[in-house]
Amino acid sequence: MRILVIHQVPYRKIDYHRGIDHDRHDVTYIGRPHRMADLPAGLRCRRLVLDEGEDLLDGVLARTSRDDGYEKVLSLSEFAMFEARRVREHLGLPGPDLAQVERVRDKVSMKAALAGSGLRYPRFVAAPPACGPLPWSGPTVVKPRQGASSEGVTVYATAREALTAYRRLDHPREHQLEEYVEGDILHADGLVSDGELVHLVVSRYITKPVDFVTGTPLGSYQLPHEERHFTFAARVVEALGITEGCLHLEMFETPEGDLVFLEVANRVGGAGVITAHERHSGVHLPTHEIAIRLGLDRPEPSGATGRYHAWLVFPGHHLPPGTTVDVTVPDHLAHHPCVDRLHRLGPAEPLPDHVTYQEWLVPVFVEASHPDSAVLGEFLRECVRSISVKPSASGAAATAVELAALGESAPAEPSAPAELRNAS
Repeated sequence: MRILVIHQVPYRKIDYHRGIDHDRHDVTYIGRPHRMADLPAGLRCRRLVLDEGEDLLDGVLARTSRDDGYEKVLSLSEFAMFEARRVREHLGLPGPDLAQVERVRDKVSMKAALAGSGLRYPRFVAAPPACGPLPWSGPTVVKPRQGASSEGVTVYATAREALTAYRRLDHPREHQLEEYVEGDILHADGLVSDGELVHLVVSRYITKPVDFVTGTPLGSYQLPHEERHFTFAARVVEALGITEGCLHLEMFETPEGDLVFLEVANRVGGAGVITAHERHSGVHLPTHEIAIRLGLDRPEPSGATGRYHAWLVFPGHHLPPGTTVDVTVPDHLAHHPCVDRLHRLGPAEPLPDHVTYQEWLVPVFVEASHPDSAVLGEFLRECVRSISVKPSASGAAATAVELAALGESAPAEPSAPAELRNAS
């Protein structure tokens, strides 16, 4: 099979070699220079490197044609779904149409598609009237229609405040407003084949994803199987017309126990989802997604531990550039029986300059497991309470000196904004 891979997700997160026999298939990778540089040196494949700063779609279209004989286009990044559709069209290959892609990328389209499904979802407004109130008055979320990682998401105490903020945005039509829903947030990660949900594991966030952007740790732990979770996810798949690949669904669980749709993505979950999922279920999600999308047989699950697994990431992107940090992990947590792996950024390694969940880029990343899901959840909460990542005294002083030389004042320690900031 001749396969074109639009390479955007770090290779070490996908491990393409686990899903594609590169000796059997003719594989071409194409992508930007920094991403192509992470392909293993000995990997048997053709490599098409775009120019620095070149538009992804333009670059792929310029370097490929129907004469190349590609039979499949593989793109596992959420951010290239529209581009991948155009590439398939360019190469004369079948795939999701524009409406299908919008239902898993555009937060307005996905909720609109749920109308009449019987599933609960937040009330929302894509384009509020020039004058007049929203249909609700309480806490309200403003979020980008096609964002990810909770970037640009803000929660306001009232609909009036949210509407005022929305109208002040540079590009308001790229955003939407929705009512705030009280409750925990769950994420469901699984696989869809031929339009049917065939596998699912559900986890509970211990903090709100939106708070990660401003410096709060984020983590989740897996839950025991509940048929209501699977049924809810299967109905979402059916209503949105998702036909194949990974499913990453986020949903609220209200204090009354009701499930409420939040948003969905037709790709693998980020942070520690892949590793935790494989250890718990024996299913390596990217490998299984590749098999489904290429029409190959899915491998048999293997290596399941019989335990519930979790991950926890402490961010560093919110601190000033050049900051060095002191990480404090109490001994009783560092050597806790739940800990499978504790990653700390080296003292000479820079903090990330963008929002990221990658364990090799953040100050602290914890992988944990336990036979009891509830015990595992409490361990993560104790980690959030007790592990600290703070600017070191020398680093803070150096930053202050540098800023003073520029006639600026040192930034204050990040603090919670006036908004509620507790929705994904």
